Parts: sequence; C-alpha cells; structure tokens
Amino acid sequence: QVQLVESGGGLVQPGGSLRLSCVASIRNFGSRAMAWFRQVPGKEREFVAAISGADGSQYYADSAKGRFTISRDNGKDSLYLQMNSLRPEDTALYYCAGRTSAYTIESSQYYDYWGRGTQVTVSA
Repeated sequence: QVQLVESGGGLVQPGGSLRLSCVASIRNFGSRAMAWFRQVPGKEREFVAAISGADGSQYYADSAKGRFTISRDNGKDSLYLQMNSLRPEDTALYYCAGRTSAYTIESSQYYDYWGRGTQVTVSA
C-alpha cells in the first residue's frame, strides 16, 4: 500500500527556517518524480517545488526560488523541503506528492500519491 507521511511542520517566526520531511512507501521511489504542494483554506492547492526521478533536476515556484530547497534521499525513500527566510504568506498545509512517472510537472492533477499534510504557520 502506497503511503506518504509528512513531518516537520510547526510554528515559526518570520525569517525563520523549517525542514519538512516525507517518508514514502512507494515501489521504486528513486525513479519517481516527487513534489511539495501547499494549500490554505479556500484556495487551490499550489505547487511549491518538484524533483525529477530521472536526473534529480529541481523545479521551484517563483515564490520558493532562492528560499526553499527540495532534496531526496533515495536510500531512505525520503523527500525533504528546506525552507528558509519564511514569510507569513508561506503559512499553509504542506503536502508531499509523488508520480508514477520520473518526470516532474507543476499540475497537482498529475500526481498519483499524496500525504495528509503537515501544517506550517509563520507568525510573530
């Protein structure tokens, strides 16, 4: 059974950092495209970052560029999101997502596996 479990969310002050983790029970995890999305109540789920299962290439939403870093440890079937210089507008429920394909895409409808999310709150 496929399962994605996120952790690492919490309350942080503006300018602070958090590192999100996602442990995946997906067959051939290393060859899957993986991504982070986020969502606030009343809004659509938003792409944050993705990492290719083909060559490890990374892709970021404009809002994440220069502040967030996506990475993976295929030996641990794990995905990470290092978030620095956090802003109040980063407050959201953050989801880990995976594809059966190795290739990344920003649209959430093409991701086959989802975690339940971890809450990130940026507030003074």
